Amino acid sequence: MKKKNKNKNKNKLGTFLKVKRIEAGLTQLDISRALDYTSPQFISNWERGTSHPPIRLLVELCKMLKVNQDELFDLVLEVTIEDVTNDLKRKFARCKG
Repeated sequence: MKKKNKNKNKNKLGTFLKVKRIEAGLTQLDISRALDYTSPQFISNWERGTSHPPIRLLVELCKMLKVNQDELFDLVLEVTIEDVTNDLKRKFARCKG
């Protein structure tokens, strides 16, 4: 069940990115090329929640997606805090004897 919450959080960011990309009229390929990625798979991974965009690209991503920088930053921060919290809880549970 905890895994579902973790995926839900990642999908929260991924869904946001996908919706904003579509609203901006861009494809995954458009974004990947603009950010110098070799494949749109990187963007797909963000949207599916299997990875997050690197911090160094957030400002450029905001410009491309026409989103407020604070909004994206707050969402990335929220998801990251939840991921780290879940990871630490899982590790701590394994250590309890």
